[in-house]
Amino acid sequence: MASTIDSTPRRRSVLWSAEHRLTTIALLLVVTLVAFENMGVATAMPTLVADLHGLSLYSWPFTTFLIASVVATVLSGRIGDRRGPAPALLAGPMLFAAGLVVAGTASGMPTFLLGRALQGFGSGLLLVSVSLLIALTFTDHERPMIYAANAAAWVLPAVIGPSVAGVVTVSVGWRWVFLGLVPLVAIGILMLAVVIRRLPAHTPATGGRRASVPQAIIAALGVAALTWAAQHQSFVALGYGTVGLIALAYALRTLLPAGTLTSRLGLPTVVASRALIAGAYAGMEAYLPLTMTAVHGYSPALAGLPLTITALGWSAASAAQGRYLNWSREASLRTGFWLVAAGLAGFGLVSQPWSPGWVAFAACAVGGAGMGIAMPAISVLLLRYSPEGERGFNTSAMQLADWVGSALLIGLGGVLLGVVGSVLDPSPAMALLTVALVALALAGVRLTGRWPSKV
Repeated sequence: MASTIDSTPRRRSVLWSAEHRLTTIALLLVVTLVAFENMGVATAMPTLVADLHGLSLYSWPFTTFLIASVVATVLSGRIGDRRGPAPALLAGPMLFAAGLVVAGTASGMPTFLLGRALQGFGSGLLLVSVSLLIALTFTDHERPMIYAANAAAWVLPAVIGPSVAGVVTVSVGWRWVFLGLVPLVAIGILMLAVVIRRLPAHTPATGGRRASVPQAIIAALGVAALTWAAQHQSFVALGYGTVGLIALAYALRTLLPAGTLTSRLGLPTVVASRALIAGAYAGMEAYLPLTMTAVHGYSPALAGLPLTITALGWSAASAAQGRYLNWSREASLRTGFWLVAAGLAGFGLVSQPWSPGWVAFAACAVGGAGMGIAMPAISVLLLRYSPEGERGFNTSAMQLADWVGSALLIGLGGVLLGVVGSVLDPSPAMALLTVALVALALAGVRLTGRWPSKV
């Protein structure tokens, strides 16, 4: 791949040099803990909602987390552009820890939902502030390495998180899925406090775009309405789902960089690429375990194994791109889209009863590798194309694009299941969903092919 930056060999110890060691450890610890909570909560959810007499509100802990995260992401972007990453970098894990305590000690669903909202808000603050910290601490040439390390930090939680959460839930109770992480988060906060003291003084941004928090609330409610409508299909749901879609489109006009919805070359293409690739792959991941169970007779424990292969492929490919710092990130992004398209096509095959189930493992290995190459490239390109005073806005926009794309594609799968298939016979719905997902991945190939060959 062509190089646009520097073809000199990388310093293999850059992440663990005296200059960067504490920052690397603190970031990876916090990311790992957030990942463990993300992976483990779904495992504990059936038990905890039954214990709290909240079965009718089963999806609301996830929806509440999402709404709070969307609002916090935009707020963190505004704070980051005005005051740097320090305020959100401390407040994020503090609120996340508070949410763990509230959720872990909840005596009813209202309190538990409050805890999930605090966790979502803290997580949203962290997502943007971590990116801004990386921008301040690592050079453009070094950033692929820290993004590779971040991807690796998700592997262990992805592989053992659900199992550990299951064992904890059965042996000592679901509350410790939340409470058990609190001391480790406290350590991460202390380490980040030291890292923040080393940061240079922030110069407030002048000019640039500013996202509106009220618009973020509208966008979050729009996503929630669409998600709820997809899960509860009826004429009434069609009505508020349509309202949610209109509200979301209205809000995104100010929350995304100009030209994103038309994929204008440059920064808008980077943000649009995140929506396309994250949404397409999330649409597959959401329904693969169902497909493995209903179509191929896998047990619930085995049905999720292909997603573990995704995590391993993602991490391995991300590590590879972190070793070759002279790769063109534009070309890497296009390669990632090609691999994801191939992986999604494999999902289409395995969704049919005449296909062997092992195809899912190959598809997830290929698709996971595509994500591992594409996602760091997107993050590097976003910072490269962002003026310093707009990094917060653009980082929050990228994360919003990810969430919106994922919610829409997962929702589409739910609608198709209700219209042309069922939970017991998902093959027709998954075939149609695959057509949409592969088409989006190929659209990404086309969009990212518009950069000059020498970039």
